[in-house]
Amino acid sequence: MLTRKQHELLIFVHQTLQRTGISPSFDEMKEALDLKSKSGIHRLITALEERGFIRRLAHRARALEVLKLPDSTIPSQVPRRGAFKPTIVPAAIWPAIGGDVAPSPARVAGRDITALSLYGKIAAGTPIEALRDHSNRVEVPSALLGDGDHYALTVAGDSMIEAGILDGDTVLIRRADDAENGQIVVALIDEQEATLKRLRKKGNSIALEAANPAYETRIFGPDRVRIQGRLVGLLRQYN
Repeated sequence: MLTRKQHELLIFVHQTLQRTGISPSFDEMKEALDLKSKSGIHRLITALEERGFIRRLAHRARALEVLKLPDSTIPSQVPRRGAFKPTIVPAAIWPAIGGDVAPSPARVAGRDITALSLYGKIAAGTPIEALRDHSNRVEVPSALLGDGDHYALTVAGDSMIEAGILDGDTVLIRRADDAENGQIVVALIDEQEATLKRLRKKGNSIALEAANPAYETRIFGPDRVRIQGRLVGLLRQYN
C-alpha cells in the first residue's frame, strides 16, 4: 500500500511520461508535491522502486519507467525504447496541460488532432540550417499544444540527451521571439544556423547550453541570436 505522497509522485510521473515522453526532473517533482528538498523525492522514488511500481533506467538522465499503477497489475501505457513501434499516442490518454487548444484542429477518428508543419531536421549537436519543407506534416493531439502557433522539427544529434531529447525525436515548438532563462528554444544564429539548446541570458550575452557534457556552451552577442520558438513537447518512435 502506498502513502499519499508516494501515490501522488507515481501519478505525476505517469502523467508527465504520457504527455511528453520524458521523465520529470527532480525540481519538477519537488514542486509538484510541494516538498522542500530533493532528498524527499529520492526517498519516494526508492520506495516506489522497491515496491515494483517504477524502474530507474541505467545510464540515462531523468529516466524513470512506470511499471504499474496503484490497484492494478496492468503495465502502464508508457513504452520502453525498443519494445514496440507505436503511432502517435491517442489524444484520449494525453491529459490537457492548460490553456486553450490550438485553433481549428483537424478531426481525426473522433479526436482533436492538429496537423503541424514538419520543417525538417534541427541540430542538437553542431548547428545546421533548418529545412523548411512545408509539404511535410505531422499529426499531434491538440491538448498537448495549448494556445499559440506551433510547428515540428526532427532532432539530429545527441547534445540534448540529458534533457531527455534523443536523436530522431520530433520536437514540438511554439512560435515565440523570446524565452525565459533556462527554457529550451530553437535559436537562429547569424540568420543561417538553427539549433535546439537551453537558453541562458548573462548580462548582454546569450548562452546556448547543451544538455550533454561532451558539448561546450556557446556564447553570443544579443544581435547574433534570434529566438524562433520554445519547446513544448516531443514525439518519439520506438523501433
